[in-house]
Amino acid sequence: MSRPVKIIIDLAAIQTNCRLAQTIAPQSKTVAVVKADAYGHGSVEVAKALEPQVEMLTVSCLEEALVLRENGLLKPILLLEGCFEQTELKIALANQCELVLHSQCQLEQLLKVNLASPINIWLKVDTGMHRLGISPQEVESIYAALTASKNVNNIVLMTHFAHADHVGGAFTPKQIDCFQNAIQPIIDTTSQKVQRSMANSAALLAWPQTRVDWNRPGIMLYGLSPFSELNDQTKHLKPAMSFESQVIAIRDISVGESVGYGCTWTAKRPSTIATIAVGYGDGYPRGAKSGTPVLINGQRAPLAGRVSMDLISVDVTDLANVKIGDTAILWGKDLSANEVANWAGTIGYELVTRMPKRVARLFVN
Repeated sequence: MSRPVKIIIDLAAIQTNCRLAQTIAPQSKTVAVVKADAYGHGSVEVAKALEPQVEMLTVSCLEEALVLRENGLLKPILLLEGCFEQTELKIALANQCELVLHSQCQLEQLLKVNLASPINIWLKVDTGMHRLGISPQEVESIYAALTASKNVNNIVLMTHFAHADHVGGAFTPKQIDCFQNAIQPIIDTTSQKVQRSMANSAALLAWPQTRVDWNRPGIMLYGLSPFSELNDQTKHLKPAMSFESQVIAIRDISVGESVGYGCTWTAKRPSTIATIAVGYGDGYPRGAKSGTPVLINGQRAPLAGRVSMDLISVDVTDLANVKIGDTAILWGKDLSANEVANWAGTIGYELVTRMPKRVARLFVN
């Protein structure tokens, strides 16, 4: 029998979250973000579940796109970081990929290559995040160069928000204005409709003015809120990942006895400690502090001591009838990965994305 630690992925929950995104912005098209192995949820399985619902899938790079193609996915795939070498352009075109173009270097590669047919381009504008994207001052000239190139078919103008998870903050409206001002001359001088894309999950949920032609929901598809607190929309999200294991040992310890490496947790009362078969080697965050909640038979119990590679210890003194073999939920439907992440000094995005292949994944619904 193998170790009991496992990840259960509810594909129906992901489909439900996607429908919520589409209900919020019914006039927009949806680009489902399945990069980084679908935020740790399994890119192939998630993409197959979402493909009938969405117009496009998106990943970071060509390697991630080819995994989807090799597994039978047919919808267009957007490469969020574009191509890294000119040789990738022909492969991307042959595999029905569309490209984000975010630099002068990428522009030069695209204009020089000899493509068999034109490719769709998403021109990314840096409106203040200062990570990727061309400057607002370059938009008109680069758009004109792309329009004139035989290698380019359709063009979508896009940007990305740095602080959309700060509801009511001043920076997102500043970015929206910057984007609109940068592309307005193109809208004014182009006879065809100019396609735009702004909204990630946080913007889609909290900033109605960003819900334009294409939305790019990511973390919300997996049932995690991008915000620090619930709002009217995020309360409907359904967590798709349940990370769980079992109690494999139980012991009573006396006042003054310590638990785990470094003796960082010491009993202040006669205590009962349950050992659970999960650790940082399985993706549970080593930075999780004593007190981090774990669900055992639906009851909350606090982490006691340091997380080790394969095991954690939990104080179950106040829980009734805990026994070896009982299920322990590390995060899932009734214990958000975001809450656990807060205890570990990180974010839910990181917890779900970094899950190792060591842990068995089971897909349901």
